[in-house]
Amino acid sequence: MIQANNVTYRVGRKALFEDVNIKFTEGNCYGIIGANGAGKSTFLKILSGELETTSGDISMTPGQRLSVLEQDHFKYDEMVVLDTVISGNQRLFDIMKEKEEIYAKEDFSDEDGIKASELEAEFAEMNGWEAESDAEALLNGLGIETDKHKVLMNTLTGNERVKVLLARALFGNPDILLLDEPTNHLDLDAINWLEEFLINFNNTVIVVSHDRYFLNRVCTYTADIDYGKITLFTGNYDFWYQSSQLIMQQRKEANKKKEEKIKELQEFIQRFSANASKAKQATSRKRALEKIELDDIKPSSRKYPYVDFRPNREIGNEILHVEDLCKTIDGEVILDHVSFILNHNDKVAFVGGNERAASVLFQILMGEMKSDSGDYKWGVTTSQAYFPKNYNKEFDNDYNITEWLTSYSEIKDATYVRGFLGRMLFPGEDGVKKVRVLSGGEKVRCLLSKMMISGANVLILDEPTNHLDMESITALNNGLIKFPGVVLFTCHDHQFVETTANRIMEILPDGKLVDKITTYDEYLASNESARKNTVYTAEAEEEIGFED
Repeated sequence: MIQANNVTYRVGRKALFEDVNIKFTEGNCYGIIGANGAGKSTFLKILSGELETTSGDISMTPGQRLSVLEQDHFKYDEMVVLDTVISGNQRLFDIMKEKEEIYAKEDFSDEDGIKASELEAEFAEMNGWEAESDAEALLNGLGIETDKHKVLMNTLTGNERVKVLLARALFGNPDILLLDEPTNHLDLDAINWLEEFLINFNNTVIVVSHDRYFLNRVCTYTADIDYGKITLFTGNYDFWYQSSQLIMQQRKEANKKKEEKIKELQEFIQRFSANASKAKQATSRKRALEKIELDDIKPSSRKYPYVDFRPNREIGNEILHVEDLCKTIDGEVILDHVSFILNHNDKVAFVGGNERAASVLFQILMGEMKSDSGDYKWGVTTSQAYFPKNYNKEFDNDYNITEWLTSYSEIKDATYVRGFLGRMLFPGEDGVKKVRVLSGGEKVRCLLSKMMISGANVLILDEPTNHLDMESITALNNGLIKFPGVVLFTCHDHQFVETTANRIMEILPDGKLVDKITTYDEYLASNESARKNTVYTAEAEEEIGFED
């Protein structure tokens, strides 16, 4: 158990939260939600002891072990992958290393023998003999192949490092687990594995995430940071949303009834205060009026952008014809004879672990990369807008936000351009901010403004939800659902994919394309069914003695 006792945290004069009292108990998963800047990550750092409170304190059940998902992806670069995971239980890792040093001594003494015996006893008590196999199981579950378990961390890709750090946090059955955006940079298969792991985890989990589906799957409680307070709701994200909306509506209705009563009392007092026969009643109503207090309904810190993609031209029936596209990079086959035809109502999600292949395909379709062979052809009625995975070069200039967006607009009018920026939560004074210094979330909102102002009828988006808060993800999700054109996209948000896509494509590790007109959940179900049938068939053949 871990709890905050009268915790206040200030940045300068601003209080992120004040007098917070909240208890996190064993066997529950708590989702921490709130707008960007509300203090979600800060609160996790306070719970972990990385930050000190302005006032109040954090208490934890004595003897319990707390584990945190590290945010520094380069911290363990000189360590072996498997050691990095096991070091998640620092005491166990220290025992392993101390044992190795003692047994490596040439002049092994009696004292060394006694010390080694003590360490072996503690090692066994901590299930140390299962440490390597447990660490390997975590890595395999998250998609890190066995041949990478004994290499140095600095040889891994960025996404692979994230997975190893997550395995490190999960290792050794910690009593309290703090996870800040654990689904960032994970593919959908790894997210599904993590969901199942946390659902079956018996200790305390406190997680910050912008993934609504993930929070709905794993959370038993939701802690909402808003109005400078942290309010605990029983249930997952959807239950919080329904409850918070109901509470807000009830408070507004209660205020409305009070306002009607105030108006009624004021009219009576005004009308009869000078009337001697009614003076007593008027005085009584004055006292009643003084007792009525309206609820103070503060504006939420949550801000919802307005994402609305409006094509300048209606799309025709000829959209895109891709035939036998092939691409090999540094000896690795990325695309192998990929062919498909898009229809005028297609919203295609590219899923699976081969994310590089989807990005390469998008770059080829947008003319940013050439294929080795094969061809593609866009329909004459189509116009494309592209959201690349790596967009930093878009902002490597000295434009301010208004100048930057104006450069992409056919209408060179500042008022017109600021209208699009306003929809994406850039008020007038933000228009002069230099694009070079924007945060990740601000850059994404700028790129979405650029796509909206283009009037394109085909949208290609490569992981657009990274760096967005939940409100912006919801707005983008809704904008794509109602968009009347064609969409090709990648995304790690399950709910986003399920509610947007009507066609699923997966580029397999060998570069081949699987293409199905279906929803994402139906696609996952069919894959799971096929996997079970394959396992069943293999087991049946083994049982009756079939051999290759």
